Amino acid sequence: METVYPTPFLDMLKNGQMDRDTRLAAAQGTLGLRADEQRGVLELLTADPDPDVAAAATATLAAGPMTDANEASEPPDDEGEGQEAVAGDVKPVQGGTLERLAVLNPAQRLTRAMKGTREERAILIRDPNKIVALAVLSSPKISEAEVEAFARMTNVSDEVLRFIGKTRAWMKSYRIVSALTRNPKTPQALALNLLSRLQEQDVKLLISDRNVPDAIRVAARRRMATKR
Repeated sequence: METVYPTPFLDMLKNGQMDRDTRLAAAQGTLGLRADEQRGVLELLTADPDPDVAAAATATLAAGPMTDANEASEPPDDEGEGQEAVAGDVKPVQGGTLERLAVLNPAQRLTRAMKGTREERAILIRDPNKIVALAVLSSPKISEAEVEAFARMTNVSDEVLRFIGKTRAWMKSYRIVSALTRNPKTPQALALNLLSRLQEQDVKLLISDRNVPDAIRVAARRRMATKR
């Protein structure tokens, strides 16, 4: 099944990269996936070798049409950001988000990656668990501005950058293309491919940027030489 939006979670599932607990949660429909991605995941999981997972996926599919997670009763990103409800009160967490996420198990972090706030996504995109980090890119709440910020990060997995770079919807943004090309963590083949899409002033900046790999600067220099 093809979807309009990027589907890293579905891709990882197809590649056999999901553990049993994560597959079961996905089969039960509790992860907060986008509706089109959720249906694709469920259709795959109905044939899962684990009978419990397959049965749960079949039951969730039979329950009715999928609805987008961002249509559910989740608060918007800007509501309660930087705050935490405790026993009916709201108090500022001031840096507590990182500590709160640190005590969660991978399945719980995965859920926050897709259903959590902008602040949580900014932390979880750097999660050492690749499944959790890539799940951020499946969030129905993610914005183009966030993806641009992720494309600039040098402390994310190269898998995250590679997935951004192969997503056509995001590659329509010149700012994201530029951010990926200038990120020294971007896989070199991807950066070289994107170089041809940069405007001349940005190519000139690459030539003098000591943070990017030599191969990128050499390619930028060659491109400018052909302009003369």
